[in-house]
Amino acid sequence: MTAVCVMVLGTSSGAGKSWIATALCRHYARQGLKVAPFKSQNMSNNARVVAGPGGAWGEIGSAQYFQALAARAEPDVRMNPVLLKPEADTHSQFVLLGQVDEAITRLPWPQRGAKAWPAVAESLRALRAENDVVVIEGAGSPAEINLMRHDIVNLRIAREAEARCWLVTDIDRGGAFAHLYGTWALLPRADRARLRGFVLNKFRGDEALLDPAPRRLQTLTGVPTVGVIPMQWHHGLPEEDGVFDDRSRAAGEVHTRIAVIAWPRISNLDEFQPLKNLPGVRLQWVRSPADGAGADVIVLPGSKATAADLAWLRGQGLDRWVAEHAARGGRVLGVCGGLQVLGEALIDTEGIDGNAPGLGLLPLVTTFERDKTVRRTEARFGALHGPWSALSGVPVRGYEIHHGQTAPHPALQAAGQTAHEAMPGLAWQNREGNVLGLYLHGLFEDDRVLQALFGARVPTLETVFEGLADTLQAHVAPGALDALIAS
Repeated sequence: MTAVCVMVLGTSSGAGKSWIATALCRHYARQGLKVAPFKSQNMSNNARVVAGPGGAWGEIGSAQYFQALAARAEPDVRMNPVLLKPEADTHSQFVLLGQVDEAITRLPWPQRGAKAWPAVAESLRALRAENDVVVIEGAGSPAEINLMRHDIVNLRIAREAEARCWLVTDIDRGGAFAHLYGTWALLPRADRARLRGFVLNKFRGDEALLDPAPRRLQTLTGVPTVGVIPMQWHHGLPEEDGVFDDRSRAAGEVHTRIAVIAWPRISNLDEFQPLKNLPGVRLQWVRSPADGAGADVIVLPGSKATAADLAWLRGQGLDRWVAEHAARGGRVLGVCGGLQVLGEALIDTEGIDGNAPGLGLLPLVTTFERDKTVRRTEARFGALHGPWSALSGVPVRGYEIHHGQTAPHPALQAAGQTAHEAMPGLAWQNREGNVLGLYLHGLFEDDRVLQALFGARVPTLETVFEGLADTLQAHVAPGALDALIAS
């Protein structure tokens, strides 16, 4: 078995590569084909815990995790062999086949690709040998000519896979035909021949107004426009870059406002997508106290640079805003890095993250360790009190990705100030009951939690995947999907 490879390229980040690749995975899977997703290199702090070599847990980008589920395949690290997790504007942690590779992380950017390529190529070969179709997602644009010589995610992969490619553009931004033509023009001549179609994504308006642009573009390039996909505010899939547009929130009267702190190195923000889909709930990104006016719940999410994000929080005056909200009895939730920030102190003797005093809303202290905890976790909340008591006894499934290890602050514990441990080693609550911190990611992806807290459920992922595939099939040229994998 050698899989046919279908590749989704884009004219830019945010063009819609991820959701179209997800839709393709589900479309071909429901044709009875064995399908796997692949993205050789993803830069994202949105990660999921999946099976790795030898049974060890590893990390891949969330987009490939959801694509695997759409393909009805078990997610594994080969589907995203390289994950870059930004820790600063000029530095990112290098995760190879699910594990942090400290040696490659220390290398200059141009040398990283060469070190990773053998594992990337072998992952692709293995997936092709096991499947009928491999749906490949590119990154950014294949026409980034400053990066081509170090490329391991766009054209080099297309050549290795002998991929049949679509080029997707975001027409809502404007300049779509120039983006398509300019990208085509900058590709090497042999690689232009891999393009089987252009796709106009996020279209709003009268499709008749596009004429004669698609015909002229085909005359210039020889590539047909095979799809015009309408703007979708409610497709239900987490956005790859985590941009929650207010127009995409669930409709209806708002009864709960949830403010998520959008600090610079936010991670795993896709886990809040279900909140965006809940009727009556409004999810707000907060970068200043004014952004969060009227919030009922404040969430401090995960962070890839906890100490730096805590410094940013203080610089924005958000530390005082969170403290005042908590003092009024308002609900506060910290997840992973957010939990660490809620404690008394961050202690880093390994040079992992940095030392800092915390917000002091939980009598805990976090120590950063060199080895990262990466695992899937099933647990059950113990008895909780106060505003979070609805979670008492609720079983939960999720995942952990953290260097920090958190425990009661010894001096405060000796003085009688203790946090209530709601899940052993995973979750703590303050004495008043309104501040809750936990290490478990994916809390709001569990129907049992949504039912307990909001008395509601959101559409299942199966419903989302089917909807994506239906939308794609309805808005591409007849036969285009079959032609993409035809011999």
